[in-house]
Amino acid sequence: MTGMPREQAELLAKCAVAFEPGDPARTGRLVYRYAGARPTFGEPGEADLVTADGGALAVRRCPVLRLTVAEALPALTLARRLHRESSTPSAAFWGAATALALHLAARERLLPGVSEAGYDTWRVGPLDPEDVRRLRELAAAAPAEVLAVPLPVPPGGPLLLPDVDGLLRSFVDAVADTLPRTADAPALAGRQAFAAVEPQYVPQLRGWAEEISAGLDSGIRLTLRLDVVSGGGETGLRPVPQVASLAETGLRVVPQVSSLADPTVRADVHELFTGVGAAGFGPRAQADTVLALRRAADIWQPLARLLPVPSAVEFADHEVQELLGDTADRLAAHGVEVQWPEHAVRSLTARAVLGGERAAPTDPRGFFGGDGTVDLRWQFDLDGEPLTEQETAELATNERPLAVLRGQCVLIDADLARKLRERELPPLTAVEALAVALTGYTEIGGTQVRIASSPWLLALRRRLAEPDGGTEPVEPPAALAATLRDYQLRGLRWLDRLTSLGLGGCLADDMGLGKTVQLISLHLLRQQHPDSAGPTLVVCPASLLGNWQREVEKFAPGTPVRRYHGPDRTLDGADSGFVLTTYGTMRLDAGRLAAHRWSAVVADEAQHVKNPHSDTAKALRLIPGGARIALTGTPVENNLSELWAVLDWTTPGLLGAHGQFRRRWIAAIDAERAKCQAESGECQAEPGEYQAQSGEYGPTAERLAELVRPFLLRRKKSDPGIAPELPPKTETDRPVALTPEQRTLYQTQVREVMAQIAATDGIARSGLVLKLLTGLKQICNHPAQFLKEPAGTPLAGRSGKLELLDELLDAIISEGGAALVFTQYVTMARLLEAHLRERGVPTLLLHGGTPVPRREEMVRRFQDGEVPVFLLSLKAAGTGLNLTRADHVVHYDRWWNPAVEAQATDRAHRIGQTRPVQVHRMIAEDTVEDRIAALLEAKKGLADAVLGAGEQSLTQLTNEELADLVELRSAG
Repeated sequence: MTGMPREQAELLAKCAVAFEPGDPARTGRLVYRYAGARPTFGEPGEADLVTADGGALAVRRCPVLRLTVAEALPALTLARRLHRESSTPSAAFWGAATALALHLAARERLLPGVSEAGYDTWRVGPLDPEDVRRLRELAAAAPAEVLAVPLPVPPGGPLLLPDVDGLLRSFVDAVADTLPRTADAPALAGRQAFAAVEPQYVPQLRGWAEEISAGLDSGIRLTLRLDVVSGGGETGLRPVPQVASLAETGLRVVPQVSSLADPTVRADVHELFTGVGAAGFGPRAQADTVLALRRAADIWQPLARLLPVPSAVEFADHEVQELLGDTADRLAAHGVEVQWPEHAVRSLTARAVLGGERAAPTDPRGFFGGDGTVDLRWQFDLDGEPLTEQETAELATNERPLAVLRGQCVLIDADLARKLRERELPPLTAVEALAVALTGYTEIGGTQVRIASSPWLLALRRRLAEPDGGTEPVEPPAALAATLRDYQLRGLRWLDRLTSLGLGGCLADDMGLGKTVQLISLHLLRQQHPDSAGPTLVVCPASLLGNWQREVEKFAPGTPVRRYHGPDRTLDGADSGFVLTTYGTMRLDAGRLAAHRWSAVVADEAQHVKNPHSDTAKALRLIPGGARIALTGTPVENNLSELWAVLDWTTPGLLGAHGQFRRRWIAAIDAERAKCQAESGECQAEPGEYQAQSGEYGPTAERLAELVRPFLLRRKKSDPGIAPELPPKTETDRPVALTPEQRTLYQTQVREVMAQIAATDGIARSGLVLKLLTGLKQICNHPAQFLKEPAGTPLAGRSGKLELLDELLDAIISEGGAALVFTQYVTMARLLEAHLRERGVPTLLLHGGTPVPRREEMVRRFQDGEVPVFLLSLKAAGTGLNLTRADHVVHYDRWWNPAVEAQATDRAHRIGQTRPVQVHRMIAEDTVEDRIAALLEAKKGLADAVLGAGEQSLTQLTNEELADLVELRSAG
């Protein structure tokens, strides 16, 4: 489209404007009449225009500016948006017409055609009745000055003005004919016709264009209207009459046709054939109707009775049942609409009701923790009013597709008849019923069905809906030696509410917000009631045994606490207090632990059982408890299946079986997210989030959030009012340049492994991709790691990251600070330990192989300030540790999963930290690390995949995409 300065567009909007149609449509011109200064844009000239002089119409020669539609589009669209004092009525009118034409084009309502003169042209179509209505309303509002260009007549002939409806349609077609014709269109289309701006003479394509329009924009559309008839079918009764019985009552089909050119033109077929209703239809209407009926009869044979001369015909009961089934859908798929009797088609409906008239259970704990079930059945309504049991029973015995109910005819399709015969559905377990009440849906016969819940279930839903709220009075237990913050007290209320109902949940507060003290408070609270008193089993990583013991001794002095760990472990006498064990020990002794009575079972750092098929997860499920509580700061690290694994342990049955969960939730959410990306180019919600953010994932994710929210309490440090006393955290990316040695190794690795990848496929290719990425990350860390050089090898001067680390640690130590240095590679941590020892920097090193007593000693020494630098393996030390002595956190290499990095950072940025925390993320410039960091920051495109599945997702890249990702860009 031709550009136009805004000042020129505003000037044109103040001019009276008419339209001169052209052949083809795009050659039409907007004729602007100006009275003052002539606009500098467009083609100046003169035109004979109709003016009103003293109330009489006259033709006068006027100075005008002629613009093509393409040239005038900026002025036309602006005129519509301007205030009415800033544009003439005619400019505003054509602006509104332009908006309508653009709307039709955006809906792809464009059809090719050949003009009267034989030229290629595009026009709008097919039009819906609503489109026709809008065109007519716009035409009715046309100001007189839009008709200023008179129709050509012989000299001395009468003054003829154009028809406003035809003129408006010509203009809309002109816009449609203009839009597809861009400078690149001929090259993309591979031809000039219907692409080039210049008119193309193509009379030979007229038949082709008419064939395309047939059935879309020309001809007729067939509708089958069904009327309820009685007394031998002589009289069609609409609306449905009040009747006492079904004697001699049936359905009659009345074929109707409407014009595709103007859908508002409609007539019964017999009126069309007798000429009574033929107005508005073309000369081929009768022939088109017969052809349409023959095509419909090919789809459903009973319609052949409407031929050869179309007329109304009555249907037998079995034919009505067929039509009530999928026959109507098959006809609709071929453009034949079935119009049911207005009052009968929707009057009788079925809805699934959960719980019925059942009263609320007197013992919720026994109900949810035992074998309680809730009935599910079909309830039937007529015009929204429930049927009585007697009415329902009578309908269930009716064998006809028609029934009389309360003096009214109703239609009963096969699906409705089946529901009437099989009112009782399989009952749901108590937890399944709760899940249905929370979402309002369940799956019946493989289809999601909306459910109405009984009042007591709705009351329970209201009680659970907001986990961080509630009005239940809860006081910290007297034995608690701590003052709970407000959010911790709300967390205790939530835990007590769930466990008092016999349910479990996942406390997913950010690391450092005090999940441990909330759980200890719950244990003490449960000891105050005889039915819930007893020992609490805590399963946690080995590194956290000491932390749990210290926290229990600190916050619940006098409460027994023992470690079930090591060669001499025993449960003798473990009848109260806390029993602490590790995931490894629990896996070995699941049978012994399962035989013991537990008031509660707690899985700390519950992401350790995120794989439901692992031996650890299976062993945990064997251990019964009065309550099951999961503690984790990352309920979802990679995908929603991890959420299922956690909640299916805490609240079995809530999310259904794993396969059902994947089908009902994950597949549907992925489909909605793919649709979001296709429509908008991106979705801001990150994969793995268990809550829908402002509907960005779609309705399925919102329903999942409703289901999960009561059983998963998630608070973040950044939430208002959660931890206002927490000092600020500053995160900084630290780009470093590769040394010449690193650049050489990097380029060699890319060249050699990419060549292997190009010659491989399948699982072997995925392995090579991971080998490439691992090697490149190690090179970015230090050549010695990639080359597997032994500890003690000189490291200085060979890595940009190491040089920056030395500078950072020198500054941190000189200021009296302390640092945590995380790396995902134990080998790299050992190299750093040796290097820093040579430089005289005291360090500690913790990794997965460090014995538990040694870990606890290291934490104590660091917290006491004996050592300023703590080197940690990200996998082994990213969770559970309290290291608030550190005010600096260094991520020497990236995990490519922000949730894991955030957990590691939270070792220092947590309750108890009194100083601002500086987070340093080291990134090798111009490398794959640089590109991934940018993608993680932007949260677009590939970043979504990386956030969702880490490095493994990169194995799905094409060779070209992978090469672009890992290419070493030029320095600087």
